[in-house]
Amino acid sequence: MSEPKKLFIKTYGCQMNVYDSERMVEALGGNGYVQVDTPDQADMVLLNTCHIREKAAEKVYSELGRLRPLKEANPNLKIGVAGCVAQAEGEEIMSRMPLVDLVVGPQAYHRLPAMEKAVAEGRRAVDTDFPEEDKFDTLNERPRATRGPTAFLTVQEGCDKFCAFCVVPYTRGAEVSRPVERIVKEARDLVQAGVREITLLGQNVNAYHGHDRGLAGLIWDLADIDGLDRIRFTTSHPNDMDDALIDAFGDCSKLMPFLHLPVQSGSDKILKAMNRKHTRDDYLRLIDRIRAKRPDLMLSSDFIVGFPGETDQDHQDTLQLIRDVTFGQAFSFKYSSRPGTPAAERPQLPEDIKTERLYELQALLTQQQKAAQDGMVGREVEVLFEKKGRMPGQVVGKSGFLHAVYVQGPESMIGQIARVRIVESGPNSLGGVLV
Repeated sequence: MSEPKKLFIKTYGCQMNVYDSERMVEALGGNGYVQVDTPDQADMVLLNTCHIREKAAEKVYSELGRLRPLKEANPNLKIGVAGCVAQAEGEEIMSRMPLVDLVVGPQAYHRLPAMEKAVAEGRRAVDTDFPEEDKFDTLNERPRATRGPTAFLTVQEGCDKFCAFCVVPYTRGAEVSRPVERIVKEARDLVQAGVREITLLGQNVNAYHGHDRGLAGLIWDLADIDGLDRIRFTTSHPNDMDDALIDAFGDCSKLMPFLHLPVQSGSDKILKAMNRKHTRDDYLRLIDRIRAKRPDLMLSSDFIVGFPGETDQDHQDTLQLIRDVTFGQAFSFKYSSRPGTPAAERPQLPEDIKTERLYELQALLTQQQKAAQDGMVGREVEVLFEKKGRMPGQVVGKSGFLHAVYVQGPESMIGQIARVRIVESGPNSLGGVLV
C-alpha cells in the first residue's frame, strides 16, 4: 500500500477561509492526501489567502519567497495559492512566481483534485472562474471522524452591497445561498461527529435566502437537531436584520446572545461615502430593537478610521456612537485602499492622522471591552469546554457571550457544557469555578 501524500495549508483571514481550508483538505483527501502541520513535511503546500487588508498580495509573495528553498530542495513539491488573492491576481501570481504550480479561486476549489492531477502530469493550473455548478454539491462529504465541539458551516457566500472600500463582491462574487436541506444535513453530520456548537458563516450571512423565512427560518430548523446546543452566525449587515431574526434572539434558546454587526462609521456623511445604505440613527434604532428582545446581548462591530474625506467631526461622531451603543468586542482598522474599489480613487488621508484616530478609537473600545468583562464577575454562565488550558488541570471554553473562560477541571469536560461562576476578569479571558 502506497504511503499517503501530505498536504499543508496555511490559512489567512476570516472564518470562511478556515471553513474553506477544511473543505480543501476533504477535496484532496480523495487524491490520497492527509494533512500535516508544517510545510517541510508536505508534498503539497496551499496558501489560502485573504484580500481584505492592506498589502495582502505582498504578504503572499513574501510567503512564497520563504517557500522557495523547500521547492529547490524538493522539485516535486507542489505549491498552490487559493482564496481571494488568487481570485484577484491569479495570472499575475503565475507570471511572477514560477514556483507556483496552481492557483484556485474561492468558488472553484472543488476542482482542486483535477487541478492536482494536471500538475502531477507536468502542467500548471489556474482556475478563478465563478462556476455554474455548486461547489458544495461536488465536494466529498465531511469525514465522520470525531471533531472538536465547535464548527463553522458556510451557508451564504458573496455580497451585493458594493461598499466603496470592499473587494468581496469582486473576489467572492454575487450573493449565493445554499439550500436549507443541504445545510441541515451537514449540520446533522457535524453533530454526529461530536460538534455541539455551529457558527453559520457568510460574507453577508443575514442576507441568506435559501429558506422561505430567511436566516431565522434556517436557525429554527437547526434548533430542532438533537445534540446541537448552540447556534451563532457572522458576519451581518445592518440592512438585513429582519423582524424574524431579531425575534429569534429573544425566542430561540439555542441562538447565543452575541451579535457581530458592523457599522464601520458613526458619521452619516462617511456612511454615505462608503455606500453603506444605512444611517447612524438606523443603526442605533436597530440596536435598541435587538436589545429589547435580548437585554443581555453582547455586541461586536467593525470600524474603519481614516476613510477618504473623514474629518475630525466625522471621527468624533464615530466615537460618540461607540459611547452610545457600548460594545463588548470590536475590530478596528485604518482605511487601506483596495485596488479596483471606488474609494481607492479618492484622495487619501495622511497616515499619521489615521494612526492617531485609530489609537483614540481603540482606547475607547478597549475600555468598553474591559468593562464588559469585569461586569461578568459574580455571574453564572454556561460554558462549552473546547480544549485543555495552559496550566495543569485547566480546561478552557466559551460562554454564550463568546468570552473565553477557564476553570480547574478534568480533561473529560472537553465537549461538555457546564455552569460556571465567574470569579476573575483578565485581559483576554475570564476565570471561573464550576457550580
